Amino acid sequence: MTSGMTSFDKIYDQPDPRAYFTVLGPLEYQTPHHAQAVFRRMAETRGATAATEPLTVVDICCSYGINAALLNHDVTLDELYTRYTSPQVAPLTTAELIEDDRAYFAARRRPGAARVVGIDVASQAVSYARAVGLLAEGFAENLETAEPSPELLRQTRRARLITITGGTTFLSARTLKALTADTDEPAWVASFVLRTASYAPISDALAAHGLRTEKYTARTFPQRHFSGPEEQGYAVAAVEAAGEDPRGKETEGYFHTTLYLSRPAQDAAAHPLAELLADI
Repeated sequence: MTSGMTSFDKIYDQPDPRAYFTVLGPLEYQTPHHAQAVFRRMAETRGATAATEPLTVVDICCSYGINAALLNHDVTLDELYTRYTSPQVAPLTTAELIEDDRAYFAARRRPGAARVVGIDVASQAVSYARAVGLLAEGFAENLETAEPSPELLRQTRRARLITITGGTTFLSARTLKALTADTDEPAWVASFVLRTASYAPISDALAAHGLRTEKYTARTFPQRHFSGPEEQGYAVAAVEAAGEDPRGKETEGYFHTTLYLSRPAQDAAAHPLAELLADI
């Protein structure tokens, strides 16, 4: 975890997501909510030119499959917070919750759902997401420290969209290089990046694979409330050091993220980012 930020390591790899939602709810963690409409629009755009097979989306730092749940199902992030912190699911064993979740998400599956492949170092979280059917495939691999397995590369070869909603805090260019080097065709990479960090090392690496990175400038996206004044002080200082203005954003008590989209220049020309997300 980046120095100055509160660590939530204990909730990222539990047998099920109840602790995750219980701890992050009071802090109003909301990046997957903002990403839902953005990723759906990008998936629709990429799917419009795809073959008859389902669109393959690779979600990096997939956790419990939250992005996959929001992309492919008629649910909201607020509904997931309510579900996993409710008295009804509190007494369930993990096995019972998995069975209940399988029915819950199956009943809300959207037509034309994408095939989501998830990657995360948290093996229990990945196992949960696979067990309830949110991920078509899931891999508990750390691409920062090891080469991707042959099966991971086989499953991600057809990726047309790669998504990240917070993992850039933990990632370097190495992970993105590993996943973009061998795809059948260039994938779009959509990342929500904390304003406290630079995305330049990753965007430079993607440029080497022919992907041009654009910064979405129409708005930033609140991530979560600060855990306290020390964390806020860290964030304000880091944002200023990065050459950004924290006024009205971090000064108001929230981390904010910026959306970056990396893709081939011809795709950027065909689907300008401002137009792609104009009504979102």
